Amino acid sequence: MKGLAILVFGAIAAAQTPTRLPFQCTADDLEAISQSCTAAEPCPVYVELTALEVIGPKVFVTGNLHTERSTLASLLVASEDGGRSWSEPAARIRTASLDQIQFIDFETGWISGQTVQGRPRDPFFLVTTDGGKSWRQRFVFDESHPGVIEQFWFESRSNGVLTVDRGRPGESGGRYEKCESRTGGESWSIAEINARPIRLARARAAGNPDWRLRPDPAAKVFRVEHREAGKWTSLAAFTLNVGECKTIEPKFEDAPPPAEEESTAEKAPEKKSAPAPARKKKKLL
Repeated sequence: MKGLAILVFGAIAAAQTPTRLPFQCTADDLEAISQSCTAAEPCPVYVELTALEVIGPKVFVTGNLHTERSTLASLLVASEDGGRSWSEPAARIRTASLDQIQFIDFETGWISGQTVQGRPRDPFFLVTTDGGKSWRQRFVFDESHPGVIEQFWFESRSNGVLTVDRGRPGESGGRYEKCESRTGGESWSIAEINARPIRLARARAAGNPDWRLRPDPAAKVFRVEHREAGKWTSLAAFTLNVGECKTIEPKFEDAPPPAEEESTAEKAPEKKSAPAPARKKKKLL
């Protein structure tokens, strides 16, 4: 995972002005998604928010940035003041998406994710042990592996279990895999492979029932809402569209007029005629 990036968006709850997440499409982004986005036909880029977790005054929201056809980058936004201001405590991961969140206490938490380039693959976790101030990426498998994390559950800071859907049967004929960790998600081992879906005895709960994410197509935003006394209140709104990707056409400046060519041949020096010999005067006798 790339270096930590923290972007503060400022307080938005009071005025409820929708927040547009910062985004700038680069040549590397276009190369990664292999999509034609021209200046004449640019590709709009959208936000998708997928899960929300509340730990005391802290709120964490996961998702991704994507075009209509491709996933551009993972997205994690967080608030430490109940949704009034937001930041990005983890660097975006190109062509990846973040999904489920679980905190076992106020310090230790996990977010599941995967790379999305056509078929989802290389499932991973973002892991924090400092209450979400910093996150580190840990892959489930040592080698590139198709699949997405369907369910996961940590019963303690160290012991966790998950299920992976490969999308299609592997070499063993099993499409579904169950993995276990005794290292807090730092490493995983396969415990079961099955052709049928594997259900965990315990899995990620639905989250705090008094908080929710809600798409608002009319306003073209995703809302973070909190329920008090049976009434839902919007605490934050993130615009669905954050920009666009397009190829930047090179600009060719007018070439300066060619300089006059100077002959490299040296001019032959002019020959000076030799002075005429002086005539001797005749002596008069």
